[in-house]
Amino acid sequence: MSYAPQIKISATYMRGGTSKGVFFRLEDLPAAAQTPGAARDALLQRVIGSPDPYGKQIDGMGGATSSTSKTVIVSRSTRPDHDVDYLFGQVSIDQPFVDWSGNCGNLSAAVGPFAISNGLVDPARVPRDGMATIRIWQANISKTIIAHVPMTNGAVQETGDFELDGVTFPAAEVQLEFMDPAEDDGDGGGAMFPTGNLIDTLEVPGVGALQATLINAGIPTIFINADAIGYTGTELQDDINSDPTALAMFETIRAHGALRMGLISSLEQAATRQHTPKVAFVAKPASYTASSGKAVAAGDIDLLVRALSMGKLHHAMMGTAAVAIGTAAAIPGTLVNLAAGGGTRQAVRFGHPSGTLRVGAEAREADGAWTVTKAIMSRSARVLMEGWVRVPGGTF
Repeated sequence: MSYAPQIKISATYMRGGTSKGVFFRLEDLPAAAQTPGAARDALLQRVIGSPDPYGKQIDGMGGATSSTSKTVIVSRSTRPDHDVDYLFGQVSIDQPFVDWSGNCGNLSAAVGPFAISNGLVDPARVPRDGMATIRIWQANISKTIIAHVPMTNGAVQETGDFELDGVTFPAAEVQLEFMDPAEDDGDGGGAMFPTGNLIDTLEVPGVGALQATLINAGIPTIFINADAIGYTGTELQDDINSDPTALAMFETIRAHGALRMGLISSLEQAATRQHTPKVAFVAKPASYTASSGKAVAAGDIDLLVRALSMGKLHHAMMGTAAVAIGTAAAIPGTLVNLAAGGGTRQAVRFGHPSGTLRVGAEAREADGAWTVTKAIMSRSARVLMEGWVRVPGGTF
């Protein structure tokens, strides 16, 4: 019996924030995968090494966590006032699907550097030295992201002294502006607060009636109070991920929250929409020891936040969830804002399992409705490897 040989596809393996992913130029993908559909999904799953019943992704580029099972497709933008279009695919580790329902805020930091280095940005817009301002169209959620990418001697500067908790080594800072993060993205739920309330009572079978802030900003997110589900907000990954009962509880909360937000029409749909919404629990500041051994003092943070991604507690914080945190913190009366002490604020520093992160948001109220013009945070990005990724012929 004969077998088709492997095919090779130009690709770049990059870290962005606290995530890693395989980046492609749209034009480099095989013709069948240049448009959305089954062929594209099958190809990306095989690149990452999914679905893998062992949960290890040994035969692919994935790292067997939600933070490392990611793919990105970038192309020149046809939209006015934008440089590139960015499409993010969250690849399920053990199930045969790619979730296209949301963005990855961490990998957003790598899109500008990738686009510049791969000739996708008009050279006239890229200074030899200084800061390149890259206008990114986030195609999953129809949003604009502005990336400020440092340049040195005509090349993207990747090294530097910017430290990001959750990333071991320092690198160059990339500031991101998520424009109008809470406007309707057409993905169900519509408004920043899909129910019209800053706090809802969410009835969850087997858990009870939980106070929840349901917000669509950066990424749809369900915020609940840590003490309402028996936690303090100082938990680390193993405290949650080693407890199957806890994970099942969070998934039940997520499914019922998704239904309440209008993101799904039946609870069963939550199983194939794992990337969104996120579930996060918040608490007032408290001292704890981060996963790296670093001491985080209560006086150095405004609140505690822990968030789950793809069914597991995240090792740090998803970038898009950080946007949701910053947005909710800026609006008096949300659970996030109350955990941070209440009142009006333009930025918060929150504690997560790997340390702390500061995120800002510009919010204003008009006629009883809140709008957010942008959320701002800093990440870093670096090329880890570039060349070709190979997949067996007949994969897609």
